[in-house]
Amino acid sequence: MTLAVYPGTFDPITNGHVDILRRSLKIFDKVVVALAENVRKAPLFTIDERRKLIADALKQDGRLEIDAFQGLLADYCRRRGANVVIRGLRALADFEYEFQSAHMNRRLAPDVETLFLMTGEESFYVSSSLVKEVALMGGDVSGLVPAGVAAALADKRKQGVKP
Repeated sequence: MTLAVYPGTFDPITNGHVDILRRSLKIFDKVVVALAENVRKAPLFTIDERRKLIADALKQDGRLEIDAFQGLLADYCRRRGANVVIRGLRALADFEYEFQSAHMNRRLAPDVETLFLMTGEESFYVSSSLVKEVALMGGDVSGLVPAGVAAALADKRKQGVKP
């Protein structure tokens, strides 16, 4: 069985992420969405909130698992027995960072390959950060995120959360 890991903060998940996940499930036997607890980012949504938003967006395919991890991705892949890391690319700016990360992961875990999937053209400019900023300032993000995410962002705005 080929187990792939799709890591990220997914704060929140966007339609671009959903597209990458659906396409990944056509390629791999099982995909783990690995929610990174990134110490450099202050997430808007908790791990549990992100887990629920992802599950709601994907109607929980039995081949999809949602997990959280801290530390090195290479260590997480080893623990899980995963041999592929999935990374989405939007624009050229993403590539430089992802290229560096992929090479570092290969050095740390030579048996784990990184597969880059380009996001669809309708999502290439969309990032979770941009979606949060627009939504928390009252902008319309429908069509950029799953409906449950748009509702959760509206709730955060009603609670007075600022971008």
